[in-house]
Amino acid sequence: MLVQLTYASRTAGILGASDVKDILAASKRNNTPIGVTGALCLNNGIFLQQLEGDKVEVNALYHRILRDERHRDPAILDFSEITHRRFGGWSMGLLSSVEENRQVFLKYSVSREFDPYAMGVTQLRGFFSEIVDNVRWLG
Repeated sequence: MLVQLTYASRTAGILGASDVKDILAASKRNNTPIGVTGALCLNNGIFLQQLEGDKVEVNALYHRILRDERHRDPAILDFSEITHRRFGGWSMGLLSSVEENRQVFLKYSVSREFDPYAMGVTQLRGFFSEIVDNVRWLG
Protein backbone atom coordinates (compact mmCIF):
# COMPACT_ATOMS: atom_id res chain seq x y z
CA MET A 1 0.00 0.00 0.00
CA LEU A 2 1.41 3.38 -1.07
CA VAL A 3 1.06 6.09 1.60
CA GLN A 4 1.98 9.69 2.22
CA LEU A 5 2.89 10.97 5.69
CA THR A 6 3.34 14.65 6.52
CA TYR A 7 4.83 15.68 9.84
CA ALA A 8 6.30 18.73 11.51
CA SER A 9 8.92 19.04 14.23
CA ARG A 10 10.99 21.78 15.76
CA THR A 11 14.76 21.75 15.56
CA ALA A 12 16.35 20.82 18.86
CA GLY A 13 19.01 23.46 18.40
CA ILE A 14 20.56 25.74 15.86
CA LEU A 15 21.32 23.92 12.63
CA GLY A 16 24.14 25.19 10.49
CA ALA A 17 24.44 24.78 6.74
CA SER A 18 26.64 21.70 7.19
CA ASP A 19 24.03 20.09 9.47
CA VAL A 20 21.33 20.62 6.85
CA LYS A 21 23.57 19.20 4.11
CA ASP A 22 24.26 16.16 6.30
CA ILE A 23 20.53 15.60 6.86
CA LEU A 24 19.83 15.85 3.14
CA ALA A 25 22.71 13.51 2.22
CA ALA A 26 21.63 10.93 4.81
CA SER A 27 18.03 11.13 3.62
CA LYS A 28 19.04 10.51 0.02
CA ARG A 29 21.37 7.67 0.98
CA ASN A 30 18.87 5.95 3.29
CA ASN A 31 15.62 6.54 1.40
CA THR A 32 16.64 5.20 -2.00
CA PRO A 33 17.10 1.55 -0.93
CA ILE A 34 13.72 1.48 0.85
CA GLY A 35 11.82 3.24 -1.93
CA VAL A 36 10.84 6.31 0.08
CA THR A 37 10.57 9.66 -1.70
CA GLY A 38 9.66 13.08 -0.39
CA ALA A 39 10.48 16.65 0.44
CA LEU A 40 11.91 18.33 3.52
CA CYS A 41 11.21 21.97 4.28
CA LEU A 42 13.08 23.96 6.90
CA ASN A 43 11.89 27.39 7.95
CA ASN A 44 12.42 29.32 11.19
CA GLY A 45 13.57 26.26 13.10
CA ILE A 46 10.67 24.09 11.96
CA PHE A 47 10.93 20.96 9.84
CA LEU A 48 7.99 20.11 7.61
CA GLN A 49 8.43 16.86 5.74
CA GLN A 50 6.29 14.78 3.42
CA LEU A 51 7.29 11.15 2.94
CA GLU A 52 5.89 8.75 0.33
CA GLY A 53 6.33 5.03 -0.04
CA ASP A 54 5.27 1.64 1.20
CA LYS A 55 3.30 1.91 4.44
CA VAL A 56 5.69 -0.30 6.41
CA GLU A 57 8.78 1.59 5.19
CA VAL A 58 7.30 5.06 5.78
CA ASN A 59 6.17 4.04 9.27
CA ALA A 60 9.62 2.65 10.13
CA LEU A 61 11.32 5.79 8.80
CA TYR A 62 9.05 8.07 10.83
CA HIS A 63 9.87 6.08 13.98
CA ARG A 64 13.60 6.54 13.26
CA ILE A 65 12.98 10.29 12.90
CA LEU A 66 11.25 10.28 16.30
CA ARG A 67 14.45 8.92 17.86
CA ASP A 68 16.62 11.57 16.13
CA GLU A 69 17.76 14.09 18.76
CA ARG A 70 17.65 16.96 16.24
CA HIS A 71 13.83 16.83 16.35
CA ARG A 72 11.49 17.91 19.15
CA ASP A 73 7.70 18.30 19.31
CA PRO A 74 7.04 15.96 16.37
CA ALA A 75 3.46 15.73 15.13
CA ILE A 76 1.84 13.85 12.26
CA LEU A 77 -0.20 16.41 10.34
CA ASP A 78 -1.54 14.21 7.53
CA PHE A 79 -1.47 10.53 6.66
CA SER A 80 -3.25 8.99 3.71
CA GLU A 81 -3.17 6.30 1.07
CA ILE A 82 -2.16 7.62 -2.35
CA THR A 83 -2.36 6.24 -5.87
CA HIS A 84 0.77 7.94 -7.21
CA ARG A 85 3.82 9.72 -5.89
CA ARG A 86 4.14 13.48 -5.93
CA PHE A 87 7.96 13.27 -5.60
CA GLY A 88 8.50 10.21 -7.79
CA GLY A 89 12.06 10.82 -8.90
CA TRP A 90 13.40 12.27 -5.66
CA SER A 91 14.88 10.38 -2.75
CA MET A 92 14.60 13.72 -0.92
CA GLY A 93 14.34 17.35 -1.94
CA LEU A 94 15.11 20.24 0.42
CA LEU A 95 13.20 23.49 0.45
CA SER A 96 14.85 26.18 2.52
CA SER A 97 13.57 29.57 3.59
CA VAL A 98 15.53 31.48 0.98
CA GLU A 99 13.89 34.80 0.17
CA GLU A 100 12.55 33.71 -3.21
CA ASN A 101 10.54 30.91 -1.51
CA ARG A 102 9.13 33.14 1.25
CA GLN A 103 5.84 33.86 -0.51
CA VAL A 104 5.11 30.16 -0.97
CA PHE A 105 5.74 29.49 2.72
CA LEU A 106 3.43 32.34 3.73
CA LYS A 107 0.72 31.71 1.13
CA TYR A 108 -0.45 28.60 2.99
CA SER A 109 0.23 29.84 6.52
CA VAL A 110 -2.59 30.91 8.80
CA SER A 111 -0.51 33.69 10.34
CA ARG A 112 2.35 36.00 9.36
CA GLU A 113 4.85 33.32 10.35
CA PHE A 114 5.22 29.87 8.82
CA ASP A 115 3.55 27.47 11.26
CA PRO A 116 2.74 24.06 9.80
CA TYR A 117 1.32 22.95 13.17
CA ALA A 118 -1.59 25.35 12.56
CA MET A 119 -2.14 24.37 8.92
CA GLY A 120 -5.08 22.20 7.92
CA VAL A 121 -4.82 19.19 5.65
CA THR A 122 -6.07 21.18 2.64
CA GLN A 123 -3.39 23.84 3.20
CA LEU A 124 -0.66 21.24 3.64
CA ARG A 125 -1.62 19.40 0.47
CA GLY A 126 -1.83 22.69 -1.46
CA PHE A 127 1.57 23.74 -0.15
CA PHE A 128 3.27 20.51 -1.24
CA SER A 129 1.52 20.54 -4.62
CA GLU A 130 2.77 24.04 -5.30
CA ILE A 131 6.33 23.52 -4.16
CA VAL A 132 6.89 20.62 -6.53
CA ASP A 133 6.84 22.95 -9.53
CA ASN A 134 7.21 26.51 -8.33
CA VAL A 135 10.08 26.88 -5.89
CA ARG A 136 13.86 26.82 -5.75
CA TRP A 137 15.09 23.48 -4.45
CA LEU A 138 18.40 22.92 -2.74
CA GLY A 139 20.43 19.74 -2.87
